[in-house]
Amino acid sequence: MRTNIRKVGNSRGVIIPAALLAACELGEEVELTVQGKTLVIEALKTPRQNWFTAFKPERADDDVWSELPSDEGDEEWSW
Repeated sequence: MRTNIRKVGNSRGVIIPAALLAACELGEEVELTVQGKTLVIEALKTPRQNWFTAFKPERADDDVWSELPSDEGDEEWSW
């Protein structure tokens, strides 16, 4: 797609069509980087994004309790 670079004050701007914004899931803020002579616009990555979806427990919580030492020898302690 071809578009024009427009003057916005002392800076320049590009109008990005809504369909492209939706396809790239771009919000109000974006990350701009330069790779060679290419300007790259990426969706802003939030810290801890997808932490819960990436979490894959290795085992059920019930297994963890069985690995703890038993209460043997507690009678020696005076609480």
